[in-house]
Amino acid sequence: QVQLVESGGGLVQPGGSLRLSCAASGIIYSTDVMGWYRQAPGKGRESVAIITGGGRTNYADSVKGRFTISRDNAKNTVYLQMNSLKPEDTAVYYCLRRRLGVDYWGQGTQVTVSS
Repeated sequence: QVQLVESGGGLVQPGGSLRLSCAASGIIYSTDVMGWYRQAPGKGRESVAIITGGGRTNYADSVKGRFTISRDNAKNTVYLQMNSLKPEDTAVYYCLRRRLGVDYWGQGTQVTVSS
């Protein structure tokens, strides 16, 4: 059974930074696609950042230049470094693992950007 556990969320002021982590219970294979999605109140879930096994990344336009996704397969962990945070980044952030066409989700971690 695949389990993903996010951590690192919290309350931060505009312009601040947070680093989210997603720890997988099993091995993250090099063929797994990993990613971060988010869902703000009253809105649908949207893709924030994706990273392939080969290290290719894709970001939502709204976070380009501010967020960085990375993965450490040896630690079975994926990270999302978030800088220059804005109030509109406030959302629950979910970790995704896509393996052999099947999506697995974490339980989410709340990020609140407010002064």
